[in-house]
Amino acid sequence: MSATITYKCPNCGGGLQFDPDKQKYACEYCLSEFTQEELGRLSPEASADQTGFPSAGMAGEETQEDRKMEGTPVLYTCPSCGAEIVTDETTAATMCYYCHNPVILSGKLSGEYNPDYVIPFQLDREKATAIFSQWMKKKRYVPKAFYSEDQIQKMSGVYFPYLMYSCRVEGELEARADRLRIWVSGRYQYTETQTYDIFREGDMEVNHVTRNALKKANRELVEGVLPYDMEKLEHFTPGYLSGFVAERRDMEEQDFSADVYGEVRQFALDSLKESVGTYDRVSVRRSDAQLRDEKWEYALLPVWTLTYHDQAKNEMYYFTVNGQTGKVCGKLPVDKTKLLILFAEIFFPVLLFMLLMGYLI
Repeated sequence: MSATITYKCPNCGGGLQFDPDKQKYACEYCLSEFTQEELGRLSPEASADQTGFPSAGMAGEETQEDRKMEGTPVLYTCPSCGAEIVTDETTAATMCYYCHNPVILSGKLSGEYNPDYVIPFQLDREKATAIFSQWMKKKRYVPKAFYSEDQIQKMSGVYFPYLMYSCRVEGELEARADRLRIWVSGRYQYTETQTYDIFREGDMEVNHVTRNALKKANRELVEGVLPYDMEKLEHFTPGYLSGFVAERRDMEEQDFSADVYGEVRQFALDSLKESVGTYDRVSVRRSDAQLRDEKWEYALLPVWTLTYHDQAKNEMYYFTVNGQTGKVCGKLPVDKTKLLILFAEIFFPVLLFMLLMGYLI
């Protein structure tokens, strides 16, 4: 059985959850609120023994037994009520289905899986659902059931794992550029060609090229909500996960390296070519981009997620909302009945008019 930790209110012992709107930890029982700094001032003894906050040694390393269980359901014991919590191998934070207290599965975020950074949720559920509802209402022909309050309230806050690549690029480019001047004199057209040898070089800082690092996640959706404001990255502390679901990465940098390196190099070379200026023709003779000071970092980034089951089609629809910026990504279901009504409203009068005209003729 793997280790779990919960964050308890120092005043009443209730479960604490991170409040995105106030950027504080809030107790729903006694309504106390605490900043990260206030919690950090608690001594390790007080936080572990009296309040339920984990001290530095409580998280622990993931054991060999835990690793062997990957690919199968993983069992945890809720520290609040003792109930068994069933998750999969990548879940790092969840809620107890019995007592509803937030539970952080400490072993999943230790050792090599300990994130470097986290961006805390900036949008709470109310703001996220309002943004999603506003986006959805701009779309036509959506099934009525999708608008229901019960459906929208199924939105869940999830910290998804991302790997971020940063480097410095040293690039250079040699090209031949032509500038043309064309004029007509009498019966003849003349062309004057001025040819230039072009050389460009420079350094470029590239920061936080981001990739989804969870195999089971829909890459189009979790990367569709990018970008995030990386100026808001915080050094990781598990308290930010309290009250949310969190997933641990199960992909490594080598899964993305070829794609990311190619993207960064091409971006640098395109930037050098754009700096050449306005010529009628540009022919690149040689170009090169070297990646220096490479660095991969691991971050948990906030995403609100929603699923909808279209029973008529027996299809699942997935949606994501950036938990920092509110950017929405997803494909909405279509109500065919509404489309048929629209078709009837537009084409039946036209068809009737054509029939009448033919009849009069």
